[in-house]
Amino acid sequence: MRIHFSKMHGLGNDFVVIDLIHQTLNLSQDHIRALAHRRYGIGCDQVLVVEKPRSAHTAFRYRIYNADGNEVEQCGNGARCVARYVYNKGLVDTTQMTVETAAGDIILEIEADGRVTVNMGSPILRPADIPFQAEAYAPTYALSINQEQIEICALSMGNPHAVLQVKNVDTAAVSKLGPIIESHSRFPKRVNVGFMQIINRQAIRLRVYERGVGETLACGTGACAAVVAGRIQELLDERVRVDLPGGELMITWPGNASPVMMTGSATYVFEGDMML
Repeated sequence: MRIHFSKMHGLGNDFVVIDLIHQTLNLSQDHIRALAHRRYGIGCDQVLVVEKPRSAHTAFRYRIYNADGNEVEQCGNGARCVARYVYNKGLVDTTQMTVETAAGDIILEIEADGRVTVNMGSPILRPADIPFQAEAYAPTYALSINQEQIEICALSMGNPHAVLQVKNVDTAAVSKLGPIIESHSRFPKRVNVGFMQIINRQAIRLRVYERGVGETLACGTGACAAVVAGRIQELLDERVRVDLPGGELMITWPGNASPVMMTGSATYVFEGDMML
């Protein structure tokens, strides 16, 4: 099976993007893992698939597969790359588009400077909808880790996130705590884990351990989740710069039921074909 693909990244969070509108492929979990493998495949954090829309009001359907082969609900950095991809490929003829995802429809807009703004929708805070096991909603929750209690904020941006505040992201125990929290029993679908350092009310630093991937250079939904977590705890203002290892995102959230807006870059790397 020959697969034509594009390699892209959003702040170093890298993707293999596949057009399934103009080519017909049956991609299994094994195929996804082979594509994502950094030694034997192309190498990526996620494989992004563009399909024909299933409803008249959306431009296309966008699906996300982690490097372990599992399909997930949402990826903000991937959404920006897909917007640039479909526009550059002529799959859409407008710089603003409504896109179908497993987490619901999202709105993408390519800005005049080439960056992409994504309307990520409203954050989901009700524990059962994240999903997260808790008796009732609270701004923060105590999570038991190795007989110790750590404080997290739990929410969903179309995919589940746990955000904990740290003094310094450079010395945070990301590789130790990330996989433990990712697979914690209170998150039945596992969880992405954000380690947030607050610089001031308009800026944070962030590292994210993504479920099924490990630590990535950037995570769009993780940046959104971190800002929401900071806003809920009254630690951040409405517009926040998020500094990730791979670069910078701007996140805006007025609060309540308002959508979270994310703006950042989307970059082409190369195109090619691979036999599987």
